[in-house]
Amino acid sequence: MSHFLEFGVIIMKMTIGEIVKATGARLESGKKDVSNIPVTGVNFDSRNLKEGSLFVPLKGQHDGHDYIKSAEENGAVATFLGKDHVDSLPISIPALIVDDPLKSFQNLSRYYLTKINPRVVAITGSNGKTTTKDMIASILATTFNVTKTHDNFNNEIGVPYTILQMEPNTEFLVVEMGMDRFGQLDFLSKLVNPDLAVITMIGEAHIEFFGTIDRIADAKMEITHGLSEDGSFVYNGDEPLLISRSKNLQQRKFTFGRTKENDIYPVQVSDGKYQTEFKVNKWPKQEFTIPMLGDYNVNNALAAIEVGDLFKIPVMQIVKALKNVNLTENRAEWIKGKNQVAILSDVYNSNPTAAKQVLKAFQSVSVKGKRYVVLGDMLELGSHSKEMHQSLASHIDPKKVDSVFLVGTDIKVLADSLKSKFANNKIHYYLASELDLLAKDLNGVLGTNDAVMLKASHGIHLEKVLVKLVSTQSADSVD
Repeated sequence: MSHFLEFGVIIMKMTIGEIVKATGARLESGKKDVSNIPVTGVNFDSRNLKEGSLFVPLKGQHDGHDYIKSAEENGAVATFLGKDHVDSLPISIPALIVDDPLKSFQNLSRYYLTKINPRVVAITGSNGKTTTKDMIASILATTFNVTKTHDNFNNEIGVPYTILQMEPNTEFLVVEMGMDRFGQLDFLSKLVNPDLAVITMIGEAHIEFFGTIDRIADAKMEITHGLSEDGSFVYNGDEPLLISRSKNLQQRKFTFGRTKENDIYPVQVSDGKYQTEFKVNKWPKQEFTIPMLGDYNVNNALAAIEVGDLFKIPVMQIVKALKNVNLTENRAEWIKGKNQVAILSDVYNSNPTAAKQVLKAFQSVSVKGKRYVVLGDMLELGSHSKEMHQSLASHIDPKKVDSVFLVGTDIKVLADSLKSKFANNKIHYYLASELDLLAKDLNGVLGTNDAVMLKASHGIHLEKVLVKLVSTQSADSVD
């Protein structure tokens, strides 16, 4: 039996008075005795508030303070109010006056985490952190009540939000942590103080902001800064940058990877179109199955198995959890398109390592018809961008791929590089504003039993093309 606590269905138990004490807020209300009013949820999106929630007005493209009335209409019983907005008083719901609503939101999550006191598993990595999070949560949920990061709510706003979604009976919090600058993981790690930290791998993601892979590794290691003294660090033991940096850690260390020097490694791997099977050194006769293609996903599973084993989950429970893992959408999932076209959709994000892994997996699966590859710009690569886009050329085999469709700006160098391997009519290039045309052209060539792979950074919005490949109804625009 799984013990997942459904994200968004909150039975949080706090009162306005308790929140005031936890955040040091000054309470302003036109009504008496509001301190004992129960608060059963916290949200920064006025549209998604549940009855009984605290509204957190954050500043982004819009100022959340402009939506306090909307929040009240949707059920908010109180709101944080930045001290620079006190001129908007009085308002009809209790206002908790604070210096900075975001910091108060974070401080409230820290208080609530201490109150519920679950064990915390924190995961980061250049690739695979979301999949690994899903696998770890699935394994732990066989035995414990588990709350996990929803989608990729993994930054300074998403992590506190995840914490505040916990029901009081949460025993494990499995939290994903992303980063695009130094200090970000340091803050998040010290916010949650994990009992166990995981780094899946080090790659080129966000190299625009860091300059070198070494600096990315330094930033990723910040996830250990809040690691409890008696905690554990699980990391990719095939990565020299992590091996050298972990030596100074006093906590217990466990490694996963492909070589026999690791604590856990595969002794057999068998790829399939819809699933991957493997065996590991710890239980050499036991077969594990994950419902996804690509042997690169075995590493994510190895990390999850190691975590499950450290928390004493029986191996057969681990096997069952991995086989039935509920994966976050748009991570290398097969979708059926029109005319029985098989679509490998991986449109949430992309970087050179991930793109090469998916290309390898896609070209290895059996296809009755033709294979088509759609690639979009990989963002946040900075001065390395053109070089890294061009590096994909050697990973696309004209014997296995009929045509390549490319969309974006920096990826044009890949189009030029592929001309030496493919006929001109097999290379198609589009600007990011030409998704309509790309979708139309794809639908024009895809035939029964063909397969097409889509991968790009989310900013390219290939999910709009995906909709056109799946839909049986035509439309003038993919917007």
